[in-house]
Amino acid sequence: MKKLQPGLPSERQILDFIASADTPVGKREIARAFGLSAQDKIALKARLKDMADQGLIDHQGRAFHQMGGVPKVTVLRVVDVTDDGIAWAVPERWEAEGVPPPKLRVRERGRGALGIGDRLLARTEEAGQGWIAHPMKRLARGEELILGVLREEGGRIWLQGVEKKERREFPVIDLGGAAPGDLVLAEKAGRPPRFSARVTERLGDPFAPRSFSMIAVHKHGIPHVFAPETIEEAHTVARQPLGEGREDLRHLPIVAIDPADARDHDDAVWAAPDDDPDNAGGWRAVVAIADVSFYVRPGSSLDREARARGNSVYFPDRVVPMLPEQLSADICSLKEGADRAALVCHLQIGKAGALKGFRFTRAVVRIRANIAYEEAQAAIDADAPPAFKWDAALVDEALKPLWACWRALDRARAKRAPLELDLPERRVVLDEKGRILSVAPRERLDAHRLIEDFMIAANVAAAKALEAKKAPVMYRDHEPPAREKLVALKEYLKTHGIEFALGQVIRPATFNAILDKVAESDSRPQIMEQVLRSQTQAYYAPANMGHFGLALGSYAHFTSPIRRYADLIVHRALVSAYRLGEGGLTAGEAAAMERIGESISMLERRAMEAERETIDRHVAAYLAEHVGQVLQTRITGVQSFGFFATVEGVGGDGLVSVRDLGREYFRYDEAARALIGEETGTRYESGQKLELRLVEANPVSGALRFELVEGGAPPPRARIVKRRGRPANICHQRRRR
Repeated sequence: MKKLQPGLPSERQILDFIASADTPVGKREIARAFGLSAQDKIALKARLKDMADQGLIDHQGRAFHQMGGVPKVTVLRVVDVTDDGIAWAVPERWEAEGVPPPKLRVRERGRGALGIGDRLLARTEEAGQGWIAHPMKRLARGEELILGVLREEGGRIWLQGVEKKERREFPVIDLGGAAPGDLVLAEKAGRPPRFSARVTERLGDPFAPRSFSMIAVHKHGIPHVFAPETIEEAHTVARQPLGEGREDLRHLPIVAIDPADARDHDDAVWAAPDDDPDNAGGWRAVVAIADVSFYVRPGSSLDREARARGNSVYFPDRVVPMLPEQLSADICSLKEGADRAALVCHLQIGKAGALKGFRFTRAVVRIRANIAYEEAQAAIDADAPPAFKWDAALVDEALKPLWACWRALDRARAKRAPLELDLPERRVVLDEKGRILSVAPRERLDAHRLIEDFMIAANVAAAKALEAKKAPVMYRDHEPPAREKLVALKEYLKTHGIEFALGQVIRPATFNAILDKVAESDSRPQIMEQVLRSQTQAYYAPANMGHFGLALGSYAHFTSPIRRYADLIVHRALVSAYRLGEGGLTAGEAAAMERIGESISMLERRAMEAERETIDRHVAAYLAEHVGQVLQTRITGVQSFGFFATVEGVGGDGLVSVRDLGREYFRYDEAARALIGEETGTRYESGQKLELRLVEANPVSGALRFELVEGGAPPPRARIVKRRGRPANICHQRRRR
């Protein structure tokens, strides 16, 4: 750095020096550049503090930068990738009140495609009216920040991470205004092995109702606040008329069948016998889907935020929507009695359930009723007017024809033989204050299967319709299992006496036949889990690889554009291909389909992980009051270090360490997924049911820990975690949503 006129610099001189420097500027660099004496350095420290208090400068680590500016070297987060591959990022840390964070154009220079949410350590420079970022290193998501809870012990404050696998605790050197018991974001300080933590943000009480979902939001970096311009745009587009030229379907008794607690209503259905003599005994059906593409146009602020989110994220206590609530929960939601814009799939279904024909239109619909799955099922099972708010005419005009048409679709499904995995979904029930009332498997009804099969039919029609026009398709691909996974499955099935030939053509029916063999066996759950683990992960892409699990050659997601960006892309493609009006797919989007598919696939996996972890936290909170009790469990996984077990009917995975299995040496049989005692031959293997004592339930991490009941060990004392102002026994407080 060049030498400047010696002496204590003025505020203006300091600002100019920071702006003109090519490298990060700290107090040491300023003192050296201005040739300051020891006395001047003391004055410089005071002046820099005054400038920070005035809002003239900020600092990151020891480096200063002008408030509202960007540090020379900083961590950035990618927030947008244009159709031509240009990435834009914002500073991960931004504290200039009233000043929006600047967007920096990222110069990648062959470092590989960046996706929304990626983090970079970058050198920055101001260029003209904007900023350029030169990547130095791509960072793992959350590499520098730790999400954890503060606790006090021995006169020191410690940070315990919320990750199940994080066993370390870090001494806290800067509380940042937080206190013991708070959930915080912190950055690592120091060097290994002597890491410490510095709190950067206080998030509140981790045990308060509705906190568990926010832990996941912060941990995974899920955007949960819409920009003001996006909210304003949502209000503007929501006021526009439905548009001319729409097919009027308001006379049809179309119904929306959804979960009782549904926050949005993407889809609605109708069916009636087909009067076409060429389809005798067949059906006409309508699958009406919210016309989101009419409101969310390519390149708009709404579109940019929707693509950055990729999908809505559903937690037991809240939804983090892909679109602002003005659209997702109101104008785009198919609500009873309200005129709504819809993109409609008209289906012609044969007597045996085959798809005979289809067409797509933009329409205006008026939903006759929003019905919960349980209510629709009750109406059909009773075969009489239900004790609900609808009259018998609705059951006769809407529900009975739907069920009759679905029975044809169900016959076609059985002939197609998709993969049938009976995997129970846990339902967390909360009270009005967000406290946990119960955790139980969600009941699977015919009403669920009915809606699922109508949606599958519409999704197939969307893919085939776009293929017919040779238009771009965002397929939902699910490839067949890889050979190495099939080899592992073969070895596992052999331990159960089941033969599995690798040379055969593998179809979903191949796995269904295996499960049929063990239909009444206690080993069915673990065999089903191993079959699931042998499958590949579904993803979005413009290349058609088929959908193995559904046994379909062409499949695209069309039915949930409120909550999935992939469906919005398919809607736009249909609008363009069939000339249905404005809001179609742009040339830029068509060219960027592969990149978009990769991004939304990654965001989908992020959402699934966040949802699963949040359920685990609620389960741990629910089980916290059962610490010390003996529970009925089933082993879900075995490793050389121990086995994992889940509480029957509730869920949640807990570890039993091999060290807690007594003095006997246990050998790990990898093929059988079992721990086997060398002296007694005692086995612990996947699927095995046994009674275990719950030793610990940690709602913050979602972790459980069990021990064997043998030996008559007394129940452990409940773990006490101190919270601000009073001790709180987290193991004996029911915390339900």
